[in-house]
Amino acid sequence: MAKSVAQEFTKGLWEEIPPFRLVLGLCPTLAVTTTVKNGIGMGLATTFVLLCSNLLVSILKDVIPPKIRIACYIIIIATFVTLVELLMQAFAYPLFLQLGIFIPLIVVNCLVLGRAEAFASKNPIIHSVADGLGIGLGFTMALGVLGAVRESLGNGTLLGYSIFGEAFEPFTFMVEAPGAFVALGLLLCIMNLLGKK
Repeated sequence: MAKSVAQEFTKGLWEEIPPFRLVLGLCPTLAVTTTVKNGIGMGLATTFVLLCSNLLVSILKDVIPPKIRIACYIIIIATFVTLVELLMQAFAYPLFLQLGIFIPLIVVNCLVLGRAEAFASKNPIIHSVADGLGIGLGFTMALGVLGAVRESLGNGTLLGYSIFGEAFEPFTFMVEAPGAFVALGLLLCIMNLLGKK
């Protein structure tokens, strides 16, 4: 039985939320989530690429020869990543500088290519758009939450504003690479506990 458009959209917000359920897209998840702003910025950039590439792959699925489909998907994804990169340089330059090399790496993010191959190439356009938007927004929420945990514990701030007062000694470990793994592990544990209820 085919899922409705609403079900395709909402599955990405909890049932298949990328870093926690699908365990995909972990490189940017761990690398850029030192702050909420960085996490949400990367999530929105990925959402745009995911939405546009799902749309185009679904439109072209019957035209693309099966033997070269992955190469075609990568070209489609790379086109939208370039567009995102140029838009960020023009309209969000400080964020572009913060995210650095991780914006071009969206091209090889297994989350984006995986959705193109596993979903958009096999489903109608409207379902592919709903899937891309839902998975992308779920990814954005996950990066935002992870960024909030790391920023609040690692800097004592949230969106740049002090939340614990001057007496708080930040756990600087949380804004370094090992802290990303610890925070992700804790959030995975919470997701698994909530998923069992």
